[in-house]
Amino acid sequence: MEKIPSTMKALVCYGPHDYRYEERPMYEAGEEDILIKVEACGICAGDIKSFQGAAMFWGDGKLLPRWNDPPVVPGHEFVGTVAAIGEKAKKRRGLKVGDRAIAEQIVPCGRCRFCLTGEWWMCEEAHIHGHQKGVADGGMAEYMLYGPNDIVHKVPEELPIEAAAMIEPVSCSVHTIERAGIELQDVVVIAGLGPIGLCKLQLAKLKSPRLLIGLDIKENRLQLAKELGADFVFNPLKCNVVEEIKKLTDGYGCDVYIHNSGSPEGVYQGLDMLRKKRKFVEFSVFSKETSLDWSVIGDRKELTIYGSHISGQNGYSLAIDLLNKQKIKVDKIVTHKFRLSEWEKAFNTAKEAKDSLKVILIP
Repeated sequence: MEKIPSTMKALVCYGPHDYRYEERPMYEAGEEDILIKVEACGICAGDIKSFQGAAMFWGDGKLLPRWNDPPVVPGHEFVGTVAAIGEKAKKRRGLKVGDRAIAEQIVPCGRCRFCLTGEWWMCEEAHIHGHQKGVADGGMAEYMLYGPNDIVHKVPEELPIEAAAMIEPVSCSVHTIERAGIELQDVVVIAGLGPIGLCKLQLAKLKSPRLLIGLDIKENRLQLAKELGADFVFNPLKCNVVEEIKKLTDGYGCDVYIHNSGSPEGVYQGLDMLRKKRKFVEFSVFSKETSLDWSVIGDRKELTIYGSHISGQNGYSLAIDLLNKQKIKVDKIVTHKFRLSEWEKAFNTAKEAKDSLKVILIP
């Protein structure tokens, strides 16, 4: 392993539209810490919304406490190799210098009600890598630190870097599909076919539903969804998707609607196209409030609404296994790679999404 330098390059978030590529002091790894040399870090749609100042991350008097605590290194879709490891961490983790390792995106406190009952992904303190300075710096840097509270997984050496960079998105997809509880007779709609939506579509396909349908406004994503197993795909800008779904279901509507786009319109169309007594699963990060008449949920349809937050209990271990066995394919989902120093171009490519799906940064 190469000598660890005294400083490193990192992208640092100081506020909305105020991200800076700069030199920072190297982390000091204690007895229970793991210093990681970052291989790659994906740019999430949430990273773009954070940069743009969305209330989800910066607070607006309602969504409090605010998610971001700058200055912080962004990025929660990271993977890397062990550059240094404390003696206590070595014994506890079973890792050594040179091993490939990933930490879950959340750094749980280990003492709140959720952590103590094994639901650490819902930790009351909710420290998420890439959003809280110090305790949870992210992976858009040459190095990062996994601390004593991090949940760390070993990553197979043979896993291509593009697949390794997708472990976090796939882990979130696993949790969403588990929440959906898809059954063999179900008609399932995946709304929003970005990188995570396309991973969820593949996972839903493994559940063998009666029909699997993808919705998006970008034709390249619809085409890829067909290649990855969708029975039907529809563009809401080109047809009335609610009518199309009802045509396929004798007028009743779909059984499971999984929303990923963060678009208010996606919420409205989902409630419209669900048949009575069925399931709406919400994963999105929204950039603005969504208002609706809740009568449709209770009085009209008696729907079940599920939320899905990050990766759940089994997301990472299953994601690593599924990617390693190539049951989830991401080679056509990871479309662009940039050097960390090219972060502005990378963020713009991800934001515009003209021909891009997943954009990753390589330090």
